[in-house]
Amino acid sequence: MSDKDLRPSPVSATVDFDAVGARHGFLRLPYSRDDSAWGSVMIPVTVIKNGVGPTVLLTGGNHGDEYEGPIALFDLARTLKAEDVKGRVIIVPAMNYPAFAAETRTSPIDKGNMNRSFPGRPDGTVTQKIADYFQRTLLPLADIVLDFHSGGKTLDFLPFCAAHILPDKEQEKKGFEFVEAFGAPYSMRMLEIDAVGMYDTAAEEMGKIFITTELGGGGTATARSAAIAKRGVMNVLKHAGVVTGKIERQPTQWLDMPDGDCFIFSESAGLAEFAVDLGDAVKKGDVIARIHSVGHTGETPVELRSKMDGILTARHFPGLIKTGDCAAVIAQ
Repeated sequence: MSDKDLRPSPVSATVDFDAVGARHGFLRLPYSRDDSAWGSVMIPVTVIKNGVGPTVLLTGGNHGDEYEGPIALFDLARTLKAEDVKGRVIIVPAMNYPAFAAETRTSPIDKGNMNRSFPGRPDGTVTQKIADYFQRTLLPLADIVLDFHSGGKTLDFLPFCAAHILPDKEQEKKGFEFVEAFGAPYSMRMLEIDAVGMYDTAAEEMGKIFITTELGGGGTATARSAAIAKRGVMNVLKHAGVVTGKIERQPTQWLDMPDGDCFIFSESAGLAEFAVDLGDAVKKGDVIARIHSVGHTGETPVELRSKMDGILTARHFPGLIKTGDCAAVIAQ
């Protein structure tokens, strides 16, 4: 279905994306509910425009329980001045604002996972309506997109910035150049286990330069992970030429996720005891975790083993795991 066949978006912006200067406002989505018949979902947005240059779209809170992005972007929206910008910066610290306000991965309104809702629908659920606005209004404005993620309440990651292997090798090359500029402790050539409906995919299919992060997890941000996010977003703006100044380069270790063998899924439910920690080197066949039955004593735990040589890049969080959960990710 083409854009001309779709209804207009019900989302309206209280800021002018083309006006020079710094403007703070909202993306307003009408939402009639029990406690407010004519209520709205109000998503904070900042637009900073000055001079001639590219447009960088910065987003966090795609999942509501991931905090490094919102911390870095609320701070950037407060501190970045129009006179320091050549081009345009669009900042949305919490894309799925209902999920962010509820401290949940998905929306409490419709259980929508923003990062599986693209291209969205203007006549769909609340999450689909927000996704549709990004798909048809914000992404077309952008040249470069940085979308912050971390592990939320159920995963913990080594802190990395990532881009995807793409059919368009020039687009891919530019993405990895931005990853290197971001300067996370680790840099990833990313493989997705399910790319359908993702914000990443929507942006890349439009030819945009798209980079993302995983900067920790456990449903919180640390001083270290927040500092990585703040430094990284400024490095991206400098690499884009939107902000002048020297990139604060940090040593980074490049990692690859070459195929589906990177992922270790648990076929048992129980208590996860990890045999290695994040960043530890592992060999093919090594025990990564043991899943203990919690329904009975005296049972032998199920061992989860690595299918490749590499390092432990992500692990399940917190202690109890369900059948089908991703227990660990190994990268090379």
